[in-house]
Amino acid sequence: MFDILPLKGGLDNVEGFFSGGASVGLKSNNKKDVAFIRSDTLCDVGAIFTSNKFQAAPIRHFKRYGETFQTNFVLINSKNANAMTGKEGIDDIDEVFSHIPSSLHVKNPLMSSTGVIGYRLDTKKIAKSFELFDFYTKDSNAAAEAIMTTDRFKKEISVRVDVEGKGSFYIGAICKGAGMINPSLATMLCFIVTDANIPKGLINELLEDAAQDSFNAISVDGDTSTNDTVMLLSSAKSDVWDKEAFSEALKFITKHLALEIVRDGEGSTKTVAFEVKNAKTSDEAKKAAKALSNSLLVKTALFGEDPNWGRIASTIGASGVTCEEEILSIYYDEVLVYSPKKKQLDKESEGAANKVMKQDSFKIVCDLGVGDKSYTAYGCDLGHEYVNINADYRS
Repeated sequence: MFDILPLKGGLDNVEGFFSGGASVGLKSNNKKDVAFIRSDTLCDVGAIFTSNKFQAAPIRHFKRYGETFQTNFVLINSKNANAMTGKEGIDDIDEVFSHIPSSLHVKNPLMSSTGVIGYRLDTKKIAKSFELFDFYTKDSNAAAEAIMTTDRFKKEISVRVDVEGKGSFYIGAICKGAGMINPSLATMLCFIVTDANIPKGLINELLEDAAQDSFNAISVDGDTSTNDTVMLLSSAKSDVWDKEAFSEALKFITKHLALEIVRDGEGSTKTVAFEVKNAKTSDEAKKAAKALSNSLLVKTALFGEDPNWGRIASTIGASGVTCEEEILSIYYDEVLVYSPKKKQLDKESEGAANKVMKQDSFKIVCDLGVGDKSYTAYGCDLGHEYVNINADYRS
């Protein structure tokens, strides 16, 4: 038996971890743009990254350490992705790290970046952050703010997990993401810390499992970034371990953050769950659900609050999954908008469906009726503001 208790704040609640943010001039108006996460003991590390073939320099730098290593320091910068920068991009990371104060006794430092692709880091500005940081502060709020790009709000969460007969452990996390979201293995940037005593060899398995129905289930615009990273640092300070409890708590955290990303989708006004049920296979359920969450035509219909079920049906058919017109049913929340016996919306049904679509969040359910497998993907609408943001992203 165990209880998962949400707490205020993010990384601050986990003993032995310190974090903060500073402004070095990468962003305008003196906004925070560089963050750090530090542990007072070495941590085991788990990470999953984008499937984009052009993985950014911070990911390639991470992979130089090999399969298993420990670290006690992560540096994150916004405004510059350090992607498509070749070997020089990796060298720039080493240059930044050469300025870490020796008094911190940092081992195997890690870096993560987000922002515009194709530009070298301003290593002098980023290295200046080491003079500005208080490495003994606990300011998760500042760290979460510093890693934001087009995000409208910061994203952080933490929980205490009480395991009967064993004691308690903590998990805290921050993340960023609002655009260029179409995860494959991971998405955006997310940093999770815990004092749970995770057995070596389990950390990546648990992280990948948690990502499948959270970060891997969301889409804002159908694009996969070069920098997507989810990282988990475990200090083992609590000496408490329960696999089921940790797994459920990690899924709770990743699901919460994933939905916050969708809610914060660039210019979005609605968060929508796309549930495909009674599919022939689990893979087909996932394929159809993610096709719906990625469809631009579906997203624009959501923005216009138009219950055009034809776009839903067309997307399912185009996804290539097993489906039949004579069996399919489509619902907006509880409102039936299509079935073999009801192929046209009457005035009453259209009005009810339109009322559903005016909500900030709702569910579209597609019953394929050809099996017993299901999957839910999450997405948002797409409107004018998304175009405005991304037409002038480099400024």
